[in-house]
Amino acid sequence: MERARILKEGVVEQNIHFLAVYVETRNACLILLSEREDKLGTLAIAVPKPRDLIGPVSSSVLLGDKNAISARMFAEYIASRKQKIALVSIYLETFNEMQAQSIFMKLIEKVAQAEVEKEKTGT
Repeated sequence: MERARILKEGVVEQNIHFLAVYVETRNACLILLSEREDKLGTLAIAVPKPRDLIGPVSSSVLLGDKNAISARMFAEYIASRKQKIALVSIYLETFNEMQAQSIFMKLIEKVAQAEVEKEKTGT
């Protein structure tokens, strides 16, 4: 049985560190997106539809409400892309969620690229 894959990435925007911790198991993905330090924030879950059913991904906020729109949006995006259950946490201190969405999307893409590279090297 293969163990969970864990990746950590970060970017600096406007002199502030934005961080991602990504954990992927066989049936699910968890990504913590945060400003300045790794923290749990507003947490959303999304479940992809089976491939033979048409319709949007189902999602819900499990914890918090401050960044609910972004947490659900990214959970739905990851669930659709990976075809796995996705849990996404958004923690922000100074930025509002609309300002941070493009930064977090860059981080998600950076994690996805790092995952591809990690698979190629087999580490």
